[in-house]
Amino acid sequence: MLIDSHCHLDRLDLSPYNGSLDAALDAARARGVGKFLCIGVDASNAPTVQALAEQYQDVFCSVGVHPLDLKDSAQTDLDWLLNALAHPRTVAIGETGLDYHYQPELAEQQRESFAVHLQAAKLTGKPVVIHTRAARADTLALLREAQLPNAGVLHCFTEDWDMARAALDMGYYISLSGIVTFRNADALRDVARQVPADRLLVETDSPYLAPIPHRGKPNEPQFVRDVAAFLAELRGVSEQALWQQTGDNFHRLFPLTAG
Repeated sequence: MLIDSHCHLDRLDLSPYNGSLDAALDAARARGVGKFLCIGVDASNAPTVQALAEQYQDVFCSVGVHPLDLKDSAQTDLDWLLNALAHPRTVAIGETGLDYHYQPELAEQQRESFAVHLQAAKLTGKPVVIHTRAARADTLALLREAQLPNAGVLHCFTEDWDMARAALDMGYYISLSGIVTFRNADALRDVARQVPADRLLVETDSPYLAPIPHRGKPNEPQFVRDVAAFLAELRGVSEQALWQQTGDNFHRLFPLTAG
């Protein structure tokens, strides 16, 4: 099956489906998408993504605090995070990480929050979903310090091969989104060709970053099929082989989704 390893189902533009999330998911299922990982971004939407994972058998979720969703100077609360992670359909931590592109002034606060998420990963064994932008050195330093046994994934990867290789060496996976299809993404395509087959995931990050030929429109889970088709051609494999490999990788990284 094809899996959308990172989507924000609670933020989709459902106007093409008359407001129906069921219809949007059915459109994705009709194109071969068999599972969805719905991502949490802060404490307020954790109950929402968990409710979606309870409602749909093929939806799982993560909980965490996005580095751009930190409120004022409030610290991410470890007790809250551990309690939320106990939910049976919550298979991952995050998304978390560092983003110095948009909020460099909050770098220290972001690092503190990221460290809390990594501590939760150590305590629970659940993998982390990592957002990183313009923060390569600090992201890698914190990951090296954490030495997580089950690692996680650098989602919507946009950095260079040196960073990808460093993360891969620590056991992390690399997930590629529609950005890899963009005309100005030659450097990212070079990375996409080199990621080992057993460490590759595909995602939409919907409703953001719709791939070509849908660029400029709101993204949605069914468009992971377009990302996968592009990557299959780029890597010189069949679409079915890429579906199978990335699906196997997803279940290995997030074992609670298997079966």
